[in-house]
Amino acid sequence: MAAIFQTLLPICSSSTSRQTPWNTPSRPISDSMASLPISHLYRQQGQVAVSVAFNPSGNFDLPLYDDEEDTSKVEPPMPPSEGRFEIVIDNDVISRLDLTPFHTVTGITSPSSAKPKEYLERTIGFTINYTREDPHDPRELSEFPDIRLWFLRLDAAYPWLPVLLDWRAGELARYAAMLVPHQMNMRMGVVFNPEALELFVMQKVFVVYLWLKQHNIPKPRLKTSDMARMLGFGIGDELYDLIDKHPISTS
Repeated sequence: MAAIFQTLLPICSSSTSRQTPWNTPSRPISDSMASLPISHLYRQQGQVAVSVAFNPSGNFDLPLYDDEEDTSKVEPPMPPSEGRFEIVIDNDVISRLDLTPFHTVTGITSPSSAKPKEYLERTIGFTINYTREDPHDPRELSEFPDIRLWFLRLDAAYPWLPVLLDWRAGELARYAAMLVPHQMNMRMGVVFNPEALELFVMQKVFVVYLWLKQHNIPKPRLKTSDMARMLGFGIGDELYDLIDKHPISTS
């Protein structure tokens, strides 16, 4: 299975493995901008320490040890792509679990009404205008249960949505933070549970690959693998071969 699905991690023997079983840090989510500009995956595997750095612009930096990283040199995420579909949500929309802003802006009113080509070209992003009850509440957007619940409903309705997001502006990482269990760290930002992140990525691979194939999008394997890679995972052709060999009827 390692050849089919693997984290994009440099492996090195180390006696200084972290004591915590998991963490995937990134910078905190900003209220006004999709961020998560960089994240790292650390995991203990016996005496082996591994890490991967993620940048929504598509550039990967692979430090072996935390002390080799100079976060002051990390470039901020790129600005939103010009002409993208911008979904604006606020407290009222979130509290009512109302997906109308998504439907209105994108024109997608049901899973069957979405035609991938235009959305893949223009991409989709979110602006979250969320007013905290306590203006001194230090939590990031991904820590508010009501915001996460809104994104959970959106994802349940349109599970292939991650492939249409504005990856280069950090929207895919931000979206993942809304759906994948994580903790916040003052120094490292978002700290994902890697097992949960792996399950999230694999589920999206199955959904997205089939959806792109159904709509005759060229090179669906490449597009799906690019999505997984943006979250730090490599997908081998063997997995796609298995999926194609045992198709599932969607009728």
